[in-house]
Amino acid sequence: MSRRSRSERGFTLIEALVALAIIAAVLSSIGMVIGTSVRGTRSIDAKLSLSGAADTVLASLPPRNALVPGRQTGELAGHRWRIDVAPIANAAPDAPPSRFMPMAVNMRMQGPGGAAIQVTTVRLVPMPSEQKAGE
Repeated sequence: MSRRSRSERGFTLIEALVALAIIAAVLSSIGMVIGTSVRGTRSIDAKLSLSGAADTVLASLPPRNALVPGRQTGELAGHRWRIDVAPIANAAPDAPPSRFMPMAVNMRMQGPGGAAIQVTTVRLVPMPSEQKAGE
């Protein structure tokens, strides 16, 4: 049997433990990056789902000549929504008379996971005939 020199014996226990610790640290870092990516993807999916549902609800609003002030609520595919419609006051009293009245449409939608979105838009509604006659 030939005697091996110290450099040919292989890894010492300490060298093996250091290598395992480095591998564990790298795998842990990779796991954290993957977890962050998954959470980000879920968040984006929730926002896209909310946005799509909000688009659907806003598209189903009545036409502008049938839009009336008030509150509407409902649910669409697990998303709860609320729409408030209110006239916007004319900020300029010396403005010329208009055939249209601006209405603020505020929609809030909440998804099943708790994520929420709020959309505000303005719709121009034809003035009622009695208001036009009084001008």
